[in-house]
Amino acid sequence: MPITAFFAALLAGLYIVLSARVIVYRRAQKVEIGEGGDRELLRRIRVHANFIEYTPIFLILLGLAESLAVPRTFLLVLGSAFCIGRLLHAYALSQTPHILNLRVAGMVLSLLAIIGAAVQCLIHALARGLL
Repeated sequence: MPITAFFAALLAGLYIVLSARVIVYRRAQKVEIGEGGDRELLRRIRVHANFIEYTPIFLILLGLAESLAVPRTFLLVLGSAFCIGRLLHAYALSQTPHILNLRVAGMVLSLLAIIGAAVQCLIHALARGLL
């Protein structure tokens, strides 16, 4: 599954960046657990957590869609939309104050990619007589 592997690797890079932002800030503020009442740390934690909440289901659906032989171009569009969506969302929510229109655009792209992958899994599973 080279397409899924490619996007998983890209998203892993973003995961590392978001994790590092939390770790570095947490150490600088000497907050061992939680957010310690620090709103900036809470923001960084939520940006990281939001990424973690959406990325696994997308990668699972993308991998399943790829295994069901969904056309390559469609998979590339879905993966690109999701990656762009996650980047926009992370950037927008990391700003103080956050940039609402970019945050919304990021969520829309992310959710459309998840929906697109799910629909393709349904269509291709049904077409193969799996249900």
